[in-house]
Amino acid sequence: MANDRPTVAIIGGGHNGLTAAAYLARAGVAVTVLERLPHVGGAAVSTHGFAGLDARLSRYSYLVSLLPERIIRDLSLDVRLARRRTSSYTPVPEGFGPPGRGLLVDATDEAATRASFAGIGAAEDADGFARFFERTSRLAATLFPTLTGPLPTASAVREAAGAASAWSEVVDAPIADAIERAVSHDLVRGVIATDALIGTFAALDDPGLEQNRCLLYHVIGGGTGDWNVPIGGMGRVSGELEAAARAAGATILTGVTVTRVTPDGEVTWEERVGGLPMGSEGLRTGTELTAEFDLVLSAVAPHVLAGLLGPEGDAVPRPEGAQVKVNMLLERLPRLREGIAVEAAFGGTFHVNESYAQLGAAHAAALDGRIPEPLPCEIYCHSLTDPTILGDDLRASGAQTLTAFGLQVPDRLLSWETNERTRDELERAVLASIDSVLAEPIAPLLMEGARGPAIETKTTLDIEDALAMPGGHIFHGPLSWPWLEEPAASAAEAWGVETRHPRILLAGSGARRGGAVSGIGGHNAAHAALELLADRLR
Repeated sequence: MANDRPTVAIIGGGHNGLTAAAYLARAGVAVTVLERLPHVGGAAVSTHGFAGLDARLSRYSYLVSLLPERIIRDLSLDVRLARRRTSSYTPVPEGFGPPGRGLLVDATDEAATRASFAGIGAAEDADGFARFFERTSRLAATLFPTLTGPLPTASAVREAAGAASAWSEVVDAPIADAIERAVSHDLVRGVIATDALIGTFAALDDPGLEQNRCLLYHVIGGGTGDWNVPIGGMGRVSGELEAAARAAGATILTGVTVTRVTPDGEVTWEERVGGLPMGSEGLRTGTELTAEFDLVLSAVAPHVLAGLLGPEGDAVPRPEGAQVKVNMLLERLPRLREGIAVEAAFGGTFHVNESYAQLGAAHAAALDGRIPEPLPCEIYCHSLTDPTILGDDLRASGAQTLTAFGLQVPDRLLSWETNERTRDELERAVLASIDSVLAEPIAPLLMEGARGPAIETKTTLDIEDALAMPGGHIFHGPLSWPWLEEPAASAAEAWGVETRHPRILLAGSGARRGGAVSGIGGHNAAHAALELLADRLR
């Protein structure tokens, strides 16, 4: 077999591509990973984002929910995930309830959570809120174990989940209906609704149900819906996957640009020696190579794959991301208006101006071509859960990282010509939104790096430029239901990784069960490939 090993090319060295490479190489396949950037990891990387400051930021992806323990165990990854201190904290926006109050959802202290509901005038919603997530938990417990196996049918999932699950609420009608039945307080409704809108530009009552699929993926992770922090930063996850792939014998080429793929498995790539960003004119390239492989696994967005296939590609519309991301390093956490410890408030997801009404108004503003005001966003303080991402001096000084993720900011609001100006506007909008719920402005708390204040903002176009994610879409495109309506007709379809070309499989977030940092797209593509190559591997 050594002289006639099956060959597989993997386009894209993000965490999914690395996952596929590790599984395939361990099975005896000759694997070549082709990565455009000078390093692997894609969006799942850690970086020293502020010159002169020893803080390793998870610059793009930052939390882990969907990474199965099975992948960690199969590939012997030294990856530890830490549960955050609290589930969420949501200050009451001005005009939406009692001033100076907030809703703290503590997953480990039911009494404190109920008291917090009462404190914002929503005592009657505590039971409805809890029951809603009990129903989603039943559905999650059924679905999560299926994500690393052949796709179940919809009827099988529904039967296994049982009548007490959230199946009908999530699958049969816009999620707005279920939210409005479950709870009545505008702020409480918003806390549920944000899970349907992270990275997705949609109205909560959209009949297309894209928002429902987004919520489903947010609540099924790990079978519990917990979003955990990777100890050592997101780069630890990709670093371990790279090490596993290399140890198994995979060849990983970085700084190469794939320029063409054919349906019969031929791949052409060029060395990238110019160091220029995507879209730059006058790109200089080096040696061009073409090789034919038994299979090609695409860990890039389906829209990108369609371009590489040219006339043979599927007509995949350019997806539209819908977020802005702001990374900060602060001297300390800001003071709050409410009488709550900042460690508790910032210990989970901190919701800012994300009431139900505000989310709807923000969507309407974006449809009208305007940046929402106030801009709904969420804050995450990773260094509270994982202080190891800070150097000793920063840790001793009380410094903390802060990441803000702005919602309802679709790619249509930006253009390449105005991206810099719009980026500045979005940064100001995010900071203004955060300031509106704090007892002090956040800008004076920014640490000073060698190149100025420790803050960086990433628009959808910045993400596309850096990571080749079209439209800045963090899921590579709209999410799909993680099941089939009818039994699969092929191994590729059974694993949710099919294209219309039998020798080309989807292996990234654009696969049927892709999205977020999970490795599931890579795992499933590798298992489909191994079924297709089984005769050669015997």
